[in-house]
Amino acid sequence: MHDDPAAFGLRESATFDRATIHAIQRAAETGVYDIRGWGAKRRLPHFDDLLFLGASMSRYPLEGYRERCDTDVVLGDRHATHPLHLSTPVTIAGMSFGALSAPAKESLGRGASEAGTSTTTGDGGMTPEERGHSKHLVYQYLPSRYGMNPDDLRRADAIEVVLGQGAKPGGGGMLLGQKITDRVAAMRTLPPGIDQRSACRHPDWTGPDDLEIKIRELREITDWEKPIYVKVGATRTYYDVKLAAKAGADVVVVDGMQGGTAATQEVFIEHVGIPTLAALPQAVRALQEEGLHRKVRLVISGGIRNGADVAKCMALGADAVAIGTAALIALGDNHPKWDAEYRKLGSAAGYYDDYQDGRDPAGISTQDEELAARLDPVEGGRRVANLIRVMTMEAQTIARACGKAHLHHLEPEDLVALTIESAAMARVPLAGTDWIPGIVR
Repeated sequence: MHDDPAAFGLRESATFDRATIHAIQRAAETGVYDIRGWGAKRRLPHFDDLLFLGASMSRYPLEGYRERCDTDVVLGDRHATHPLHLSTPVTIAGMSFGALSAPAKESLGRGASEAGTSTTTGDGGMTPEERGHSKHLVYQYLPSRYGMNPDDLRRADAIEVVLGQGAKPGGGGMLLGQKITDRVAAMRTLPPGIDQRSACRHPDWTGPDDLEIKIRELREITDWEKPIYVKVGATRTYYDVKLAAKAGADVVVVDGMQGGTAATQEVFIEHVGIPTLAALPQAVRALQEEGLHRKVRLVISGGIRNGADVAKCMALGADAVAIGTAALIALGDNHPKWDAEYRKLGSAAGYYDDYQDGRDPAGISTQDEELAARLDPVEGGRRVANLIRVMTMEAQTIARACGKAHLHHLEPEDLVALTIESAAMARVPLAGTDWIPGIVR
């Protein structure tokens, strides 16, 4: 007997596949929309659709491990008197205490410090564990203002004004009641055990002129020492980046729709925003037209997984990248050793995305003290640092093969695209041709 329906000549609908049928059935049964974590799972144009042109005769490569290829980056030197000097362009994105456990936040701080880079607080404020183990800590200033106080702004090494997130641009944050413990509630000035939904926009300003005033306010609070970032979810990227730069940002962070989240509506995750690959060239063009490219630093996030992604972002004009989901996987998220426990929760290793439930067997996306105790912050930090080092070395290897002595020397001329869509988005030629769709020569 065959278990595969296809063996009987049965054919699945492309429009109503099994996942879609299940979603309709779940909605009909419960009457509520689906909430989950992680990021978009649909196939989207991404950096895998680009290839590097390594050097041979017309270009000369650098000798690996003998000729230098530098990786350092300075973030925030446009206006701040104390910019961040990082050893690698791979940084860690904002993920909150509340969404993540205290050991997970400490692990990220330890790993970033060991690798010579920065980590970011996320919504909900700054924890002593995170500040104590982070050499470079970026403090997120969000619409919710949860946990915000001027003392923590001054204790941070940079401030990131968050206007949007790639997984849910235009939507606010979400933290379900089962993860709002007494400690989380106290930090956010909330009742414990009650679902929390953050505002989708800042309460004291509405547009770019107000943003300029807010940035000046933050600079005065921090004596003009700290770099000010502005983070946007990738949608109308060209205009958003221009407005952020004109408002006085030192750094603009653009988060593509492959970026992760602790919890939001699945319809948001899969159907709002644009791919990271499409957003990056728009952001670069916006800065170039203002004469601010490489002056206002550009950080790209949303689905960055390896050194090839890092190198491609650098070649397309980014100054740095930020990783979120990849860092959690390095910590142990979706590790096969937890597969039996994932299955008890109705999931499996490699599929687990129920960050909102707070029952993560790996002790990462939970506030359950017993589960969180499974994560050793020292070991977690080592694993995160190893990932960042490997990503950096992979990017170096590619840069040397292209004849570049610094990651920032990579350029669009080093890239070709495999598909018409990716060529049009990245604005590089289709492989084997000199054709860039949409560009008139």
